[in-house]
Amino acid sequence: MPDQIADMLSRIRNATSVRQARVDVPASRLKLEISRILQSEGYVQGFKVVEVPGRRGTQPRKMIRIALKYGPRGQRVLSGLERVSRPGRRVYFARDKAPPVLAGLGTSILTTARGVMTGRDAAKVGVGGEVLCNVW
Repeated sequence: MPDQIADMLSRIRNATSVRQARVDVPASRLKLEISRILQSEGYVQGFKVVEVPGRRGTQPRKMIRIALKYGPRGQRVLSGLERVSRPGRRVYFARDKAPPVLAGLGTSILTTARGVMTGRDAAKVGVGGEVLCNVW
């Protein structure tokens, strides 16, 4: 699978559309950082790394189990996820050029020279980078 981040975002988007309580995503360091940001921004309840048995006797695989978050009447907290930078078209922003997501109501997730962070944090630190996705 060439685009692991798009796969993660699609799994989360599909799970929230059918009101699942949790979703499993294959683990990587970048996906862990994205999950950490989603939790700190209040879009998901939490996440943890679990091992699931491999197929047909192969070694166990590490997965990120993300607990999804819903409102008091079952409405989705995470209403939209959009992949911005793709393998075929990378999107970069300078430190002062990152546009706000949904007029400031959403969050952009960037990978910078100082690690993975939100667009607001990158602007505070004064660094630019590649925009991975937008969340609202």
